[in-house]
Amino acid sequence: MKIKKFLLILIFSFLSNTQISFADEAKMIKGLEIFNETAGCAACHVLKAAASEGNIGPNLDTVEGLSYESVMDIVTHGLGVMPAFGEDEILTKGEIDIVSFYVANSVGK
Repeated sequence: MKIKKFLLILIFSFLSNTQISFADEAKMIKGLEIFNETAGCAACHVLKAAASEGNIGPNLDTVEGLSYESVMDIVTHGLGVMPAFGEDEILTKGEIDIVSFYVANSVGK
């Protein structure tokens, strides 16, 4: 009986992790699309994972402490010459979430 419970927990855990991986992979693909096309981040920023070579904004691969939360804040409210993609309604909240997830998980890769 204990073995059956253990196997059920193991299978459930595996399936949960697999589902999260597929969701994350889909979010990364959509994030790349938003980064390169919808928002045009690639025109200003270097990000090796996106094959972007912009030269106006900072090289995102070298920015220290770039977390999901910090990217979300900067994309939403802008910084310096970077527009406020959220405040100016250039991107939806969902698109900001996705591109922030993408950038935070792509820097330095």
